[in-house]
This record gives sequence, structure tokens and C-alpha cells, in this order.
Amino acid sequence: MVKRNKNLAKLQAGYLFPEINRRKNALLEKSPDAKVISLGIGNTTEPLTPHITEGLKKACEGMGTVGGYSGYGDEQGMTELRAKIAEKMYNGIVDADEVFTSDGAKCDCGRLQLLFGSEVSIAVQDPAYPVYVDGSVIAGATGEYNKDKELFDNIEYMSCTPENDFFPDLDILPRTDLIYFCSPNNPTGAVATKEQLKKLVDFAKKNKSIILFDAAYSEFVKDDSLPKSIFEIDGAREVAIEINSFSKPIGFTGVRLGWTLVPKELKFEDGSLVRDDWNRIMTTVFNGASNIVQLGGLAALDDEGLKEMREVIDFYMENARLIKEGLDSVGVKSYWTGNSPYIWAYFPGRKSWDVFSEILEKAHVVTTPGSGFGPAGEGFVRFSAFGHRDDVIEAVKRVKEKLNL
Repeated sequence: MVKRNKNLAKLQAGYLFPEINRRKNALLEKSPDAKVISLGIGNTTEPLTPHITEGLKKACEGMGTVGGYSGYGDEQGMTELRAKIAEKMYNGIVDADEVFTSDGAKCDCGRLQLLFGSEVSIAVQDPAYPVYVDGSVIAGATGEYNKDKELFDNIEYMSCTPENDFFPDLDILPRTDLIYFCSPNNPTGAVATKEQLKKLVDFAKKNKSIILFDAAYSEFVKDDSLPKSIFEIDGAREVAIEINSFSKPIGFTGVRLGWTLVPKELKFEDGSLVRDDWNRIMTTVFNGASNIVQLGGLAALDDEGLKEMREVIDFYMENARLIKEGLDSVGVKSYWTGNSPYIWAYFPGRKSWDVFSEILEKAHVVTTPGSGFGPAGEGFVRFSAFGHRDDVIEAVKRVKEKLNL
């Protein structure tokens, strides 16, 4: 018989979000009439907006005509879309041929792990989106799981907590090949300042490391003094790759469209361009994002599409404000900067999964246990602002009335 991939056997329990769904379904089996409200998984809930929907509709109709039909396209993405992302999302500080469109940021994380292989050392924010660690484990870039420490060997966990303003202490961080960094952070919602990112870029330059910068929530940044892109920082083009997505700002979680930006200045140790190898990965294991979806992305970047995007973001941010206000009213310490769709709530002395279970069983509200994002997330629970307004209001009401938090 064929042997199992030994790296898959190293993964701990189930992937976080399927486990949350399993527990929700277990509650529904026990209480089938329960109306469960999800403020857990960061899945968007509001319908696609009219201009963007019209763009997708026209794309579909075009595919049904001889003149409008298209088959395989460039794996790197439509030239017009790449140019429009560079212009509209980056104000021209990057070039169109540095933008590679894809089926989403999470998928690109996996392909980046394929790009760098198993012989790299890794640092990740703690807490952080689970795919950084789990994908690295599958790729064989980590050691064994240390059950005593609840950490993987050969991964540097960069603690990001309220005590250090959610930014790692770089003075004590050993050198690694790759540094995973997400801003606004999932799950804490923290946004790194320009000064903090400059320290990170300088650290990477000094150590000849590469930053994998996840900017999937960048459009939620309202404070103009805060950077949306790592490439706003001097020197970043020499040490960083940026991953981004249309999933959250325009509701493309199920439509699937993202991009990864690899600057021409970024090189491997031997002087070869990272961009060239990334191009090879994309042309080898990926056939390009859907032509229909890319045309929808172009509509999203029209002036009307961008206006609709801002309105959708404002809707979710008001949800976040309501959740934060509700937690404050019952004395729960929580963190929300006004620049992210996530609220990071603290329950000192308690296990995250225990708090998750209490909120689920008593209030029938799904959250996300902080420990699922890394050891530094223990004692925290993440509330997501992605939800219908009536559901958010009802969920906040239940948490306030039914729980002794």
C-alpha cells in the first residue's frame, strides 16, 4: 500500500473552521429548533452589489456568444485587470506585471509554500491565520509537534499581544527565511503602523529574509495614517511579497478572486528573481482565475464598483462597532481599532474553547476560539462582523442577556 504523507499526520486535530462547524452541527442535532447565528468564520453575508453583479452577468452572457467566448487565458491574469489592480489598489506604486491574479489569498498561500519548499525556516505571528502554520507543516517545512509546548519545532512564533501592542519584539526574534505577517491582523484586528512595518522591513533586509505580507483586510483600514500595503514602506520591494483578495471587501468569498504581488527587486540567494519562479509555479499548477470572475473584478474597480465596495465595508464596520459596544456594556475587555472587521475579546483565566462552547450553547452564537490561531490566542475569542444587521443585533442581545461573562 502507498504510505501516507507523513507531514499530514503531524497536523493537530482538525483544521480550525471545520471543527467549529462540527460543534455547531452537534448543537443543532441536540437542539434542532435553535436559531444559531454565526459571528465566527469570516464569511461574508451581504449580496453582491449591483454594478459588480452586472459585470459578472455581462461576462456570463458574453461567454454564450461566439464573439465573447474565451477559453484558457494567461495564468498570470488578464492584462487589463492586473493594470487596474496596480492603479486602483496601489496608486501606481507597483507595476502591472508584478501582479498575479488568482482564486484567492488562501490558495496563494499554499502555492507560495510550494514555491519555497521544505528547506526554509519560518516565523509566524502568534496568533495568526492557521494556514500559515498548517500549510507549512504539509509542505514539510517544520519539525515535529511539541505537545508540551503546544508548538511546532522549527517555527518561530512571534508573540503579538496587548502587552506589546500586537507587534512582535524583533530584538529577540532569530533570523528565519520567511516571515508571515498579516495587517490588519486576522484574528486580532491590529494594524501595524508605518514605523512598525519599517522596523520589520529593516529586520528582513538585515537578515536577508522574505516577508509574506497578507493584506487581505487592507480595504478595511479607515485611518489614513496607517499603511494598507507593505510596499508603502521604503525598502519593502527588496524583501516582501504581498497577498491580497477581493473576498472580504466585495463579497467574493464564494466567487474567488485574489492576487499576489511579487516585485522585480526581490531575489533569491543566488541572484535569481523570485518573480520568475513564482511565474513558473503559477503556469505549472494553476490555469488562471475564472475569466468571468476576472471581468467581475474589473467592474469592482470601476468608480461605481469602488463606491459600492466602500459602502459594503462601512456596513460591516458598523456591525463591528455594535459588537464592540455590546461587549463593552457587559464589561468584556475587547480590542477593536476601527480598522478591521474583527473584535478580539479577552476572557482572563479561561480557555478559549470553553468560552466558545458557553457562547454557543447558551446564546446559540458561533464565535472563534483564539487558541485556534496559536498559543498566544488562549483566553481570547474572535467575533466577526460579517453578518446580517438583524442577526448581529440579535447576537449581541443574546450575549448580553444569556451569559455571565
